[in-house]
Amino acid sequence: MSAPTMEERKACWGARDEFWQCLDSHGDDASKCEELRQSFVRRCPQQWVKHFDKRRDFLKYKKKLETEGYHPPEAAGKS
Repeated sequence: MSAPTMEERKACWGARDEFWQCLDSHGDDASKCEELRQSFVRRCPQQWVKHFDKRRDFLKYKKKLETEGYHPPEAAGKS
């Protein structure tokens, strides 16, 4: 696999940003953003899509920690 050109990278990042905006505006309801998801997948290398999906999950988790703080789960089966 050859490295994407600058134009291909810009197209990928633009598609990612449009998809993420859609998810943000629809409360992460992916069904309302399916067309943008397909555009994102078509324009980006598969490995980048996996990376960006994981990154979005991490950024959401990080934001939740910053706003709500860390609450350890209740230990099941404590003696």
